Amino acid sequence: MLAAVTSGTGEIAVVERDGAPSPGPGEVVVVPEAVGICGSDYHFFLGELSDAAGGSQFPRVQGHEVGGTIAAVGPACRPELAIGQRVAIWPLQACGSCYPCRAGRPSTCDNFHLIGIHDDGGLQQQLLTGQDQVFAIEVDRPAVAALVEPLSIAVRAVNRARLQPGEHAVILGAGPIGQCISLAAQERGAEVLVVDLQLSRLELARELGAAQTAAFTDTAEVVAAARRFAGPDGPPVAFDATGAPAAVHAMVELVASAGRAVQVGMSNAEVSIRIGLLTEKELDLLGVSCCERDEFAEAVALAERRAPALERLVSHEFPLAQAPEALRFAIDNPTQVMKVVILPDR
Repeated sequence: MLAAVTSGTGEIAVVERDGAPSPGPGEVVVVPEAVGICGSDYHFFLGELSDAAGGSQFPRVQGHEVGGTIAAVGPACRPELAIGQRVAIWPLQACGSCYPCRAGRPSTCDNFHLIGIHDDGGLQQQLLTGQDQVFAIEVDRPAVAALVEPLSIAVRAVNRARLQPGEHAVILGAGPIGQCISLAAQERGAEVLVVDLQLSRLELARELGAAQTAAFTDTAEVVAAARRFAGPDGPPVAFDATGAPAAVHAMVELVASAGRAVQVGMSNAEVSIRIGLLTEKELDLLGVSCCERDEFAEAVALAERRAPALERLVSHEFPLAQAPEALRFAIDNPTQVMKVVILPDR
């Protein structure tokens, strides 16, 4: 079978691998139909992931945003799993014994394994995985099933924020994660302001239901826009979906006192903020890693309800044979790309 193998920093090729996987007890074989490419894939490919995030473990078949169909079911699997069923893949596997796991927070497991990072992922024609990673989904387009994974991060983010109906929330970044946070926040009944550098992304955010948008010029103007949107106290909740230092700084500045600032965007950058902002405002500064199992299930249901909106996030599609070109295109053209999806079944 064909697989796109990342063999080292900046090195990827589509190769033929011998043999098809055979499922053991509690395992299934999935035929990936659509695999989304995201920022963490860029970081892995470029050797930029921190050790805590999984580092860069070569050789590896990347791809943790996976939608596909079940091709084979091993013994002792759940009876509802059936050959031909469309599924989304929850990529996280926690150890169950570290402190976060014992504290009921397996999404930040110290010894986690992530499909496409620690174990081979979806950029291949067949994927062997555990039955616990497989969630049935009823959508027509495989790319929507693949987008459940980024949507699950958004569900995790609004849960971490304790977002309530009627609250005003500001989202910095209108890429795929920011757009997904906007959709998840709207589902909670929140009013959303989306901020970004690109006007085309802001237009899409408005079309997908954001109450307001604002172009990022400088911190002072973003803070002013947030005050105009939410009132003079500022918004009680703000999310950064960029990992860019300027956006993170603006998030902490604009959120209301006693508010919740939620960091979702990944980066190795450092941010300089005045420490007094945290103490004077008594902020809850919250991070988001992966999602819990029930949150992935929540994301599946949300994807089924909002499939047309998620379809609009797909800007480019490539066959598996062009996976190297697809990854490099996504990295080299950030202003053109919203979501690149690779279609291994074509």
